[in-house]
Amino acid sequence: RGADPIWLANGHCAGMEAALSEWWARPWGAQNCGHGEDASVLCSGAPAPGSTRTRLANGSSFCSGRVEVPHDGEWDTVCDDSWSLMDAEVGCREVGCGQALSAQFGAAFGQGSGPVWLDEVTCAGTEAALPLCQARSWGSHNCNHREDA
Repeated sequence: RGADPIWLANGHCAGMEAALSEWWARPWGAQNCGHGEDASVLCSGAPAPGSTRTRLANGSSFCSGRVEVPHDGEWDTVCDDSWSLMDAEVGCREVGCGQALSAQFGAAFGQGSGPVWLDEVTCAGTEAALPLCQARSWGSHNCNHREDA
């Protein structure tokens, strides 16, 4: 049961909405519900392949590995300069793996190949995807693959 305000009530989906805010519902905040009626979901635990813009490679499971982002049809790496638990949190959430347990650096999951596309990534923690965090311009870096996050 939640304790915060109830923002949506009596919603109806057609099934094609990208977000709950696209429901047909009463106006935001106008509701006749109690927290005993809070909505819940149970998800499969992993996103559909290709549905995220980030992946974890060379780890022991889907939820561990070197951070890679797609660019021009190939998967390339993220530099560990300024890499923090907050950045890892956004990455883990984006790939559907829940809360980050640690922020690995120094090519802990092996060195990638190809270009390093993101460097100096700094996430606030609210971003939906790593490429939405502040960073140097795509492809602008001072890294090598020994610094893959």
